Amino acid sequence: MNPLQDKEKALLAEIIERVNGLFEGGISEGDKLVYVNGVIKGKLLENETLVQQAGSNSKEQFANSPDLGEALLHAIMDALEVHSSMSNQALGSERVRDGMKHTLLGPGQLYELLRAKAEQRGAMR
Repeated sequence: MNPLQDKEKALLAEIIERVNGLFEGGISEGDKLVYVNGVIKGKLLENETLVQQAGSNSKEQFANSPDLGEALLHAIMDALEVHSSMSNQALGSERVRDGMKHTLLGPGQLYELLRAKAEQRGAMR
């Protein structure tokens, strides 16, 4: 593994470690990681105010910005609304579910990733 992949793996492990104590219930590490590092971070990266503040402030100044807290709250609300809407559409439409299945099996490489995971587990036995 190259140093960049090692660093990325270490950062993901640190994120998982930090969010494990935040959420309760039967939420998988994968769900926590996708929610925090994918969905919420993605929403925050779209926020132009935060982009401008990060560009002109130190990390400490940025961390203390009241705009960051407000943007985080809005990102959480937006994610809830968007994911609820998408889930409701998927639950109510066979066409949407079929489209998702074809996307996951095509460019999403679901089969290939599951196959690799199965092979990796087989090698561990």
